[in-house]
Amino acid sequence: MTIIRKSPQEIEQMRIAGAKAAAVLDYITPHVKPGISTGELDALCHEHILTLDCIPAPLNYRGFPKATCISVNHVICHGIPGKKLLKRGDIVNIDITVIYQGWHGDTSRMFFAGPPGVQAQRVTEVAKDALDAGISVVKPGATLGDIGHAIQSLVEEQGCSVVREYCGHGIGRGFHEEPQILHYGRPGTGPALQSGMTFTIEPMVNAGRPETRLLGDQWTVVTRDHSLSAQWEHTVAVTDTGVDILTLSTPAQSV
Repeated sequence: MTIIRKSPQEIEQMRIAGAKAAAVLDYITPHVKPGISTGELDALCHEHILTLDCIPAPLNYRGFPKATCISVNHVICHGIPGKKLLKRGDIVNIDITVIYQGWHGDTSRMFFAGPPGVQAQRVTEVAKDALDAGISVVKPGATLGDIGHAIQSLVEEQGCSVVREYCGHGIGRGFHEEPQILHYGRPGTGPALQSGMTFTIEPMVNAGRPETRLLGDQWTVVTRDHSLSAQWEHTVAVTDTGVDILTLSTPAQSV
């Protein structure tokens, strides 16, 4: 496993890319409402990505046909935007990855198309708390297993489940670099974190069981039991003292 550690200057370039990805999510927020199609949301995001002098990384990546991934309700990840119209109460994940001057910024958020139901609200909140839990343990000397354990423990204590087949990843000039960031695991296992490592944390949390099913388009992943699924994602950098989130809407200090 070759993990590419980034210099402080390179991390600053990634922060710019990350801020631009976050800006796309800020821009699309008021458009996520009943009656709009996922294809329309994708087109709006694509146009805005271009206005930010960025390239949409998913477009044509291994054959993916759109600029964003948009996953609704029981879709876990890699939803292909299209004709589907959002309905009142739908929960929606929009996943944005941009390339700016050769560097990737990757982030996703959950949105509500109108007021959500109780379970929809809950699984969305658990997924956000899981992301925060994973980020909170990132520091030099911690392990990848510590991240996964923090996420898994929180999710399962809340009666939800963590998807096993899909994970976070290293990122930088490459869209998907080493290491893989599992969202489950045992503390103290796996490679130790070192300053300069950059990767995504993006737990996929199901309201029901963790099993998944890949649809015939060979991209869209859904919950096997048709339960709701939610996901949040940030790109982070390991610092000398802790963690730096690179995909915030506004500049942030290390924590």
